[in-house]
Amino acid sequence: MAQDSVQNRKASCGLDFACVPDIRQCLAYSAENKYDFSMMPIVHPRYKREFLSGKAKDRQGPFTRSDLLLQSSDWTNMIVGKISPYIDVDSEDHVYRRQCEEALLQEMTFASHLNLCAISVTLTSFNHINLARALFSKVMNPYSYQVWIRVPMESPMVQAMEYRKDIPNKEDLLKEKNNNPWEWWNVFRSVCNYNRRLGVALEVTPDIPSAEEITRWLGEPVRSLIIPTSLFLTNKKGYPVLSRAHQNLLRQFVPLGVQAVVTGSVVHGSVQYYQQYIEHLWQSVKLTDPLVGFARGYEDFLQCPLQPLMDNLESHTYEVFEKDPVKYSEYQAAMLKAIMDRIPEDQKETKSLTVMVVGAGRGPLVRALLNAADKAERKVKVYAVEKNPNAIVTLLSQKEETWHDKVTVVSCDMRYWEAPEKADILVSELLGSFGDNELSPECLDGAQKFLRDDGISIPSQYTSFICPIQSSKLYNEVRLSKEQDKHPLKHFETPYVVHQQNRLELSDTQPLFQFDHPNPDVPIDNTRFKTVQFKIRQNGVLHGFAGYFETVLYKDVMLSINPATHSPGMFSWFPIFFPIREPLHVKEGDVLEVNFWRLNNSKNVWYEWCITKPVPGSIHNPNGRSYTIGL
Repeated sequence: MAQDSVQNRKASCGLDFACVPDIRQCLAYSAENKYDFSMMPIVHPRYKREFLSGKAKDRQGPFTRSDLLLQSSDWTNMIVGKISPYIDVDSEDHVYRRQCEEALLQEMTFASHLNLCAISVTLTSFNHINLARALFSKVMNPYSYQVWIRVPMESPMVQAMEYRKDIPNKEDLLKEKNNNPWEWWNVFRSVCNYNRRLGVALEVTPDIPSAEEITRWLGEPVRSLIIPTSLFLTNKKGYPVLSRAHQNLLRQFVPLGVQAVVTGSVVHGSVQYYQQYIEHLWQSVKLTDPLVGFARGYEDFLQCPLQPLMDNLESHTYEVFEKDPVKYSEYQAAMLKAIMDRIPEDQKETKSLTVMVVGAGRGPLVRALLNAADKAERKVKVYAVEKNPNAIVTLLSQKEETWHDKVTVVSCDMRYWEAPEKADILVSELLGSFGDNELSPECLDGAQKFLRDDGISIPSQYTSFICPIQSSKLYNEVRLSKEQDKHPLKHFETPYVVHQQNRLELSDTQPLFQFDHPNPDVPIDNTRFKTVQFKIRQNGVLHGFAGYFETVLYKDVMLSINPATHSPGMFSWFPIFFPIREPLHVKEGDVLEVNFWRLNNSKNVWYEWCITKPVPGSIHNPNGRSYTIGL
């Protein structure tokens, strides 16, 4: 029952049973038709119980089937248990509510006894606070099951209104909490403190919601898509197919690793046809972006940003970044343009350029530079400056075997090197996921002393960008990252590098800090402060901020991980994520105001961030108490 990896795109498909006369036969039927698991009631519908009064209270006998009917591994791996639909623990009828509470507790306890991996509960409105409390008390147990909260993509009320034109203020009614399943889910998971064991079982409806609504669900922990057989059309050969609109809808959820559950009567001859079609649909989702392939297995996985100035990078890290098919070709294009601009055609036989590659690593920029010089048919004298003594071994080997006297290898921190001559071009690849977070400004400020007055820096400019995002997944990943002997808020005051997938952008991305190189005429001050305002697109929950960067290498040659301008095919950088301590509920049209600082002292650089609208909050990471970047 474990969710299949997104890597092979195999569909994990379940079959929903409304009633189970014989559990062994049902499981055999499900397996014969290639389904991976089954959804079935924990208790037979006829065993509706009375706990407070009446003859049923004293009736002897089991309230459901025996656990001996199956092996324990089958209970655990093959079955998602459904809570009885009549249970309403939020009923205004006190007697009925108490009976339902007893029945719910009995079913949840038996699900634990069976060691089911998940149970399913259906929401019909946002008024399920007592149900949320009951389930939350159960999932707080670290050995508990997952809970699938089943909600329709569109509420029955909305679907009914779609065909009626005589209802006044129809648009306002559709936006009300009780008519919006996402609002039902949001209230429920908020009461349950965003517990990571809660997930959504999203029922696909005949009417597809707006693109905004779908996008919002893509930012939620959707565990499964419930697909009624009534949605399937019949093709010319008599087999079930979905409409093109429903196909496109389902494809959007495939990268999240969701499971599919078929529910309803068989109307196309065999229930296996539905599984075969879903398998085909999952397989049809092709990976076209190299970034997606490169990031497999790292989706929504928190990583601490590299600190190459303080730590020496390992060979594996260099190797990963050197595989990028885009970054070095763009660097080479920028260097080619710069070389051509510095040496006109009529001077190419007599003039030579001095180019310094600072932070040369294992030499990919040096190789790109020599290729650019050969292509331009210009002469260059190259210095490769690197502080990592282990990478120096690689550079010296390449000098001895390939570069010879074309390159001078310098083992030194660029900030303290006394260069024997001035450079025409200074080349570096010191950018992090947030642009300046690997201390490129501090490094290049120190290195620009050996650049000529009219010298060129590649890159010449970089800008960081931020965007407010909703992601229960990332919020829970941060929350689980507690460490002993550390400040209790440490992980909520630490930025993370993360390939963000299960998340929703709540507004447009906006620029934050900009740095230009060289800057010899400006007093060096790399501290920054900026207030940014975002207009929220739709109701949602703020869990933090995604960070990106854009850089101008030279003139019109750029690299970017900003989604709006992302360099196609580039995968050297994942975005950065700045979490916030407490999720903040925001509404459509709200103005979200956040303040960001970049601060430093003699030893460290750090960021601080703080929300001031719509509700003021406290500053994250004051004085760099939880996270700093070492100088």
